[in-house]
Amino acid sequence: MMRKGNQSFPKRRGRKPPRRGTQSIPHPPPLPIVNITYGTTLRFLSNAAFDGAITFQNLLDCLLMATTAVVANDIFYAVRVRKIQLWAIPILGQATTVAMQFNSNVAGFVGDQKTHTDTSMGIEPAYLTCVPGAKTLASMKQVSSGTTAFKLTIPANTVIDVHLSYIQQFQSTIPALNAIVGGAAGVIYLRGLDGIAKAGTVLPNVLTDFTI
Repeated sequence: MMRKGNQSFPKRRGRKPPRRGTQSIPHPPPLPIVNITYGTTLRFLSNAAFDGAITFQNLLDCLLMATTAVVANDIFYAVRVRKIQLWAIPILGQATTVAMQFNSNVAGFVGDQKTHTDTSMGIEPAYLTCVPGAKTLASMKQVSSGTTAFKLTIPANTVIDVHLSYIQQFQSTIPALNAIVGGAAGVIYLRGLDGIAKAGTVLPNVLTDFTI
């Protein structure tokens, strides 16, 4: 007991400092994920009506790096769809309709097969925001393939926002489906959502100065 005047206080007992030289040196900590991951929203504007499928290869071909003037590789190895948004302006005196489906279909994992649709009214555009169902094909990371990620049925001048998560695998070289024209080796380019070159795409990226 410690005494201070006429009062007694219990002696505080703290932890004893560790003896020097008795602690082991830990091994270096484990590294976090070292793959390159990238979440982004790509925006496209249809220059004509479109009714067709967008594949996982198309989504990976949206971001390219040229290796020669006519050959380009995908920057990323796999992709996952987080969300799709559509806006279609109404035509005066007419109704404008947009529709989409996550209708992928492979053994084991499929899309939710639901049809999402909206129609304009007055001056308000047709608008959709769609998220793939949990544990469906589009909601999981997919490598480049001709498998359908989703289907679009849209008129001309539809704005399409595609929210994606990309992941890179070191030393992967996945060539783009279609050749490029006039590329500069080492330069990163954009491509239309349908995977077709700038001159022929129906769904060009709004950043046309960087599209090839």
